[in-house]
Amino acid sequence: MVLVHGFLDDQHVWDGMIGELGSADVETVQLDLAGFGERTEANGPFTLERFVSEVGAVVDTLGKPVVLVGQSMAAPIVELVAAARPERTLGLVLVAPIPLAGTHLPEETIEPFRALGGDPSAQRAVRQQLSTSFGEADLDRVIVVGCRMRPEVVRAAVGCWDTGHPDGKKPSGYTGPVLVIRGADDGFVTAEVVVRGVLGRFGDAISETVDGAGHWPHIEQPTAVAALLDALLVKTSPPGDTSGHVAPQRWTTAFADKSTDSFGEALAEEAVLDASILTRPIEGREQVKQVMAAASGIYDSLTFTHEATEGLRTYLEWRATASGGTRMEGVTILTKDERGRIERVTIHHRPLGAVLRFSAELRDRLLDRIDPTHFHNGDRLPTRPAIQKERS
Repeated sequence: MVLVHGFLDDQHVWDGMIGELGSADVETVQLDLAGFGERTEANGPFTLERFVSEVGAVVDTLGKPVVLVGQSMAAPIVELVAAARPERTLGLVLVAPIPLAGTHLPEETIEPFRALGGDPSAQRAVRQQLSTSFGEADLDRVIVVGCRMRPEVVRAAVGCWDTGHPDGKKPSGYTGPVLVIRGADDGFVTAEVVVRGVLGRFGDAISETVDGAGHWPHIEQPTAVAALLDALLVKTSPPGDTSGHVAPQRWTTAFADKSTDSFGEALAEEAVLDASILTRPIEGREQVKQVMAAASGIYDSLTFTHEATEGLRTYLEWRATASGGTRMEGVTILTKDERGRIERVTIHHRPLGAVLRFSAELRDRLLDRIDPTHFHNGDRLPTRPAIQKERS
């Protein structure tokens, strides 16, 4: 999760919210934009294009799937980064978002924002006016951070979010999952601004309002915002997710796609699937890809954690959560032909109870396509048969 701060802020505005996240497997990355936080001595230009380039470079360096989170003026930044990297971006979170098209405020309204550089009293007044639950310690800290910014950087940053970007006048270039969060008492990014300037540009965005918060809900109500992010992470974490020990490959990305075609692209024509969920192997690309696509749909999450390769054989260790919260783990062995196509898949699952339930679920989902005798023949776990004593 890459988190980008808003106007006058720095990377540490996310610290409290991050501490409330319940998603233990998520790595969080924070940064200071040029001219902000620990980078107040950075040279210009301070433009939207530069900020987008900086955040994009961070995402590229990570080399992992990401959820991008941006607050206020950073909402346009992360949207443009996501639009340029749709294959890498699992989700987009816009907190109190300035519309990508900009605010285009009247001169008498925008000029006081331009003049905020180096003026602690004016910055305190703006923060208090646009928030409802700022703790004194948090408020004092962000005012110190904001007043470190050079006045010319403040003016340039205001120009970025007021002018906006031409792409803001058309549907967003990012079509993945989008979560929009605003504080119920935000007098700057109002409900009308969100509806007219933000939500309408996304096909299926989810909008959430946080009570007891103004323009900085991640600071004012960190627990509530963390819960919303946790819920998004559950939905967007791909079954084919990989840790830093596993390089993305056709097999792991096929789990993320959950489609028969993706699995088919990785398999040889005479591919064979042998697994602990099967009573006997599945043979042939068409049959194997049907089973694997259906299996990927049962997993709520699946993470490939470790990888080892020996010649044409690859070993992938994984852990997963299946529907209903059932936890599983195991090892997949992929044997490839000389062209790199997978000719044999061997999957070891555990524990036994979860294996049997998974097999029965797979049988039901494939009833009209795969011979059901390949799978466990009952929904319940087998019971130990009674021992019959012989009469003497």
